[in-house]
Amino acid sequence: MGKGSIVAGVLAPHPPHLVYADNPPQNEPRSECGWEVLRWAYERCRASIRALNPDVLLVHSPHWPSFIGHHFLGLPRFQGLSVDPVFPHLFRYRYDVKVDVELSLQIRDRVAAQGQLTSVVENPDFRLDYGSIICLHLINPSWDIPVVLISANQSAFYYSNEVGADVAKIVGNATREAVEASGKRAVLLASSSLSHRHFVHEPEIPEDMSFERIHHHGQYLWDMKVLDMMRKGQCRELLDIMPEFNEMATAETKVGSLNWLLEALGVPDYPAEVHGYGTVIGTGNAVVEWTASKPRGAQ
Repeated sequence: MGKGSIVAGVLAPHPPHLVYADNPPQNEPRSECGWEVLRWAYERCRASIRALNPDVLLVHSPHWPSFIGHHFLGLPRFQGLSVDPVFPHLFRYRYDVKVDVELSLQIRDRVAAQGQLTSVVENPDFRLDYGSIICLHLINPSWDIPVVLISANQSAFYYSNEVGADVAKIVGNATREAVEASGKRAVLLASSSLSHRHFVHEPEIPEDMSFERIHHHGQYLWDMKVLDMMRKGQCRELLDIMPEFNEMATAETKVGSLNWLLEALGVPDYPAEVHGYGTVIGTGNAVVEWTASKPRGAQ
């Protein structure tokens, strides 16, 4: 068996509105349109990822929070109904997910070897989190690639952004080591928005784009600063300012999904490809791809 590799990493935001607007058969609510810029960005990224022929998709999602240690899936298949608790009128999605249990447990073992508490989910009725389901659907709507899901430890909220970053680094390094030992081609998905201050009211028609904009200009400035650093390959510097970004932009990255991604990629020094940026109920969202095999400076 040859050495495995992480062939790409994607910042893959998970607003349920994007699935709602796509009208897939798995989702009960129906829409007219909406959020096309972000949905088209996902289409471009989807084609790029498919061309890499990955064996497995790995997700770190803010909406599988773990307060003690880290959780991993330990069964080969999970089925159920995923409902967004804030937007149940937009997202009621029936999923059928195949899990790469072998790789899931290999990552778990390496995380545990670094002194972190871990547990394995072996309850067939466990409901997978909507943040993972949404980004997996948007990046691979055919659902023909096995997945690994990693819970998001909440140490950044209970201790500090810096402690959260340290924990994400441990899990990121463990992820990379396990993938390399597996012999598989993996794509990593950081299921996360950037700035994350929501509007508290939505229009009568959710997909009415005349109401869609960023919550405030300060959030937009922060989002653009972060995306510019990604485009310039300044990920080490990005990690340095992440604690400030998390607080000033009320960023969802505080949970650690983006830190995990960048650490697992070895902190890229090459430009990312920003497929698109858009707002959803005031939050800033970008579909961003890191693929080292692409020509430098590709945008």
